[in-house]
Amino acid sequence: MTNRLADAASVYLRQHADNPVDWWPWGDQAFAEARRRDVPVLLSVGYASCHWCHVMAHESFEDAGIAEFINTNFVPIKVDREERPDVDAVYMSATQALTGQGGWPMTCFLTPDGEPFYAGTYFPPEPRSGLPSFRQVLTAVADTWRRERSEVAAAAGRITTALRDNMAPLPESPIDPAQLDRARDALLAQTDRSNGGFGRAPKFPPSMVAEFLLRNHERTGSAAALDAVTLTLERMARGGIYDQLAGGFARYSVDATWHVPHFEKMLDDNALLLRLYAHHARLTGSPLSHRIAGETGDFLLRELRTERGCFAASLDADTAGVEGLTYRWPVTELQQLLGGDDAARALPLFGVDPDRPDPEGEVLRLVRDPDDAEWFAGVRARLLAARDGRPQPGLDAIVVLRSNGLAIGALAEAGVALGRPEWVTAADAAADALVDLHRVDGGWLRSSLDGDPGTGAATLADVACFAAGLLALYQA
Repeated sequence: MTNRLADAASVYLRQHADNPVDWWPWGDQAFAEARRRDVPVLLSVGYASCHWCHVMAHESFEDAGIAEFINTNFVPIKVDREERPDVDAVYMSATQALTGQGGWPMTCFLTPDGEPFYAGTYFPPEPRSGLPSFRQVLTAVADTWRRERSEVAAAAGRITTALRDNMAPLPESPIDPAQLDRARDALLAQTDRSNGGFGRAPKFPPSMVAEFLLRNHERTGSAAALDAVTLTLERMARGGIYDQLAGGFARYSVDATWHVPHFEKMLDDNALLLRLYAHHARLTGSPLSHRIAGETGDFLLRELRTERGCFAASLDADTAGVEGLTYRWPVTELQQLLGGDDAARALPLFGVDPDRPDPEGEVLRLVRDPDDAEWFAGVRARLLAARDGRPQPGLDAIVVLRSNGLAIGALAEAGVALGRPEWVTAADAAADALVDLHRVDGGWLRSSLDGDPGTGAATLADVACFAAGLLALYQA
């Protein structure tokens, strides 16, 4: 087999370069090959820090028998959603239309013309929890392609027509203060008044919703809008979704209380949250928001900044194949490391009950602020030093224009609001590096890796977020 992914400008694609699956990158050649062989396309989309992408890769794409079946009956294409969000968006819409849900890894089966006719997300190696095995799915799709081609073509046509209809322009509608206030009221009705956030588990940090409510409060004086934001920011900051030792937020919480995170740390999320906490600190004087903004900004510069001054996309959810391995703390390890008196004082602050050890207890929270801040800073430093000696999660070093635009804007605004001029300097350096790396022949590239250009042109989101970041930097 020809290894087509080894030199890709994508960490995710390189992760799959040694699979026995004969992967193709997205492009006309792959679809031409499918037409030549008269077989369907298996499209697999994910990203480098995705836990379930790793799981499916280990279970299925590294299995020689499954790989042989795929290579015989399909043209397999691997896509990094960070590199090609345009491809991801189209087929995620199809997946959601067919299944009612979406997520990564995304698994789509296409005609050689690129039309989807069957889709899903993660498929296990054996049937479980109502899901068929991946081998069963592959076999059924291959058999249907051979024996019932007319039904496949009809299904692909229906799905493609529906997608095109849904992508029609939205009707124009003016936005006035009354509509904005109705939107605020609708959001407040969905607020979790115990835990903050909106709706049920799983919970993602509602950065842009909270930003909207902050602006509504500034415009109208709405105390309810401000209260909802304050509650949400405090609960997230004290939960396990926030790294209580080194700063930075995980992607989302699997529960409603922000306790147990899905452990990858994304640049997009942390940039938006840095901006939000800084705005809240500026508006309210909250010491908690000021601290969280400071630690989040420092996290960006310490953990995600590349040698060229840009920012990498994410830190992996897994370490050595185990989700959250770097971040979990068994009770016995905490007790041994801290010693009797310090452990007895620190464990209740971290929400750890030594008499009821469980997996949730291995994720540190901050139930309340310590009475002795200096002592607690020493405890955190000791724990972080020990954690730094563990195996560390991998870095998805792909540089995405959209995400870097968000980071530049957040660092510029937060740097001014919190008196951190070094953040503004870092934002300036990132902007210069992006102009050098991503401005090519009068256009913009979506991504790069170690200075090598990616395959995709910038999307509207890329240029909009980068332009907004540059404007914030200019104002700073």
